[in-house]
Amino acid sequence: MEEKSNFFKNAQDVARLIPFGRVSSYGAIAKYLGSSNSARMVGWAMNASKGMNVPAHRVVNRKGLLTGIKHFSSPTEMQLLLEKEGVNVHAHQIQNFDELFWDPNVELEL
Repeated sequence: MEEKSNFFKNAQDVARLIPFGRVSSYGAIAKYLGSSNSARMVGWAMNASKGMNVPAHRVVNRKGLLTGIKHFSSPTEMQLLLEKEGVNVHAHQIQNFDELFWDPNVELEL
């Protein structure tokens, strides 16, 4: 259980580093944490971060889809939070995803 909570904390810590107006993916964070097959666990960590000052809305799937939308308090909250940061979202998908993508494997020193 401790290993899981450490992974959650580490994933949440990485999410806190995603700059305003940028996004990352579950898989990129998992890879950065040395567990490239754990993208789903990163999603669970984002879901578990409610009330913890973690910008979970900035973490999406590898195609820029807002797959975590159902874990927010309303069906539009994730999109509204992103749009407040200047991110253009259409049909639950981030537009210009490649330009906005923040890869911790590139941006952070290991």
